[in-house]
Amino acid sequence: MTDLETRTAGRTGAPGPPGALRRAAPALLGYAAVRALGLLALALWSAARDKSAYTLLTARWDSLWYTRVAELGYGYEVRLPNGDVHSNLAFFPLLPWLERLGAAVSPLSYADAGFVVSLLASLAAAWGIFAVADHVYDRRVGVCAVLLWAVLPVGVVQSMAYSESLFTALAAWSLYAVLTGRWVTAGLLASLAGLTRPVGLAVTAAVWAAAVVAFGRDRNRRDGHDDHDGPDGRDRARRVLGMLLAPLGAAGYVLWVGHRTGKGPLGYLDVQAGWRNGFDGGAAFARFVAAKFTSFPAALAGVGLILGVALLVWLYVVCVRQRQPLPLLVYTGIVTVLALCASSYFGSKPRLLLPAFPLLLPLALGLARLRTPRSAPVVCAVAAASAVYGAFWLNGSGPP
Repeated sequence: MTDLETRTAGRTGAPGPPGALRRAAPALLGYAAVRALGLLALALWSAARDKSAYTLLTARWDSLWYTRVAELGYGYEVRLPNGDVHSNLAFFPLLPWLERLGAAVSPLSYADAGFVVSLLASLAAAWGIFAVADHVYDRRVGVCAVLLWAVLPVGVVQSMAYSESLFTALAAWSLYAVLTGRWVTAGLLASLAGLTRPVGLAVTAAVWAAAVVAFGRDRNRRDGHDDHDGPDGRDRARRVLGMLLAPLGAAGYVLWVGHRTGKGPLGYLDVQAGWRNGFDGGAAFARFVAAKFTSFPAALAGVGLILGVALLVWLYVVCVRQRQPLPLLVYTGIVTVLALCASSYFGSKPRLLLPAFPLLLPLALGLARLRTPRSAPVVCAVAAASAVYGAFWLNGSGPP
């Protein structure tokens, strides 16, 4: 364990739910204010263009595929003239299940239920991000981390009927459970994250990495002839159970898809190939960036993409140098690599990075060191810019 992990693992006496909610209240209120500003900007921009902001949030791009799964189940596909097959089996089932549940117990439509799930999940994600940052650092850093997540340029996706907010909520709380030694909870949440998006693999890997390190620590204690009483034995059993639970969601869905398609355990990869999605180590993305330099002003976009990737790498290096706990480093590394090195639609990469919230912790640390009279104007200015950009983006190319 790192020194930071040792300090956080040693904390006890965490507040119960009411106390935890009061502690997180400034972060949640700040998050809600930023998202409200973003939705207001989207509504005004959309009205000026004679578009429906609500339709943009609930009935375009992937949100349509999720509602079709909720309404009709799996089996729908679109065959394109170039031979590609877009199957709804590519979309993991937890969000459609929740949409179907919401429509069954209320007068909401499937799209309405998806929007409500997204709003609630985004608040849960903000709370989970706060809990992780507060546990690793302190309350002020937790508030700053949540605000930075809220003001990301593509933060409007957090309010869409997409699965990013739901996944981030499950991932953040699973990571928090790992950091606080709640292994079974961590495994259950990791399993649910695996039912939400393919990148649920990152949460499972974080749980397993932390558990392996913990087992190694137990072995070192035994070799040192430390006392090893009953509670430690029960903790090991809970740790094993958490490890077993973590991969069940993703593995279960992938195996089911393989069975349904008749193509075995790798059938899900064929489904993704129909969308031209795959992992090529970033080769396709590199070619996409290189193509920008064949003309001007497209070259400026190429420079921006290179700087963006460099920023991500630098932030991860800073996370390592600041000795973030191992589960955060493993999770963030896998989310980032899968987002950047997949051959999927390149316009989707910014939203695919939304769950990589630990990358924001070094920035949150720096922001937390500023006095409020200096930090508040910075956050407000960035929030306004994010709201305007989100409205412009969603009324334009958007986040397929």
